[in-house]
Amino acid sequence: MGITVTEAAAKRVLTFLASRGKGLGIRLGVRTSGCSGMAYEMEFVDELQEEDQVFEDRGVKVIIDPKSLVYLDGTEVDYAREGLNEGFKFNNPNVKSECGCGESFGV
Repeated sequence: MGITVTEAAAKRVLTFLASRGKGLGIRLGVRTSGCSGMAYEMEFVDELQEEDQVFEDRGVKVIIDPKSLVYLDGTEVDYAREGLNEGFKFNNPNVKSECGCGESFGV
């Protein structure tokens, strides 16, 4: 299935990369955290690792390690503003439960 990026998310990532002046794309991953078990991680990538999986959508490279891909396959990365809050949102079809605060999820 892979990873997709909405137009809003692509614009935001490309703006961040341009202001940073370097970077191949973003790394999306998961870590153990929170009351539901896992949380999303996102960071800039300057160098690929041998085991990385690379997905490109709307001009943005999304890099994922094989262990995280199991939990993230099919995810759409979005960017939204809601009132005073703004940030990346993850529309992940693998999620079976989420904590009340929205910071962690379970599959």
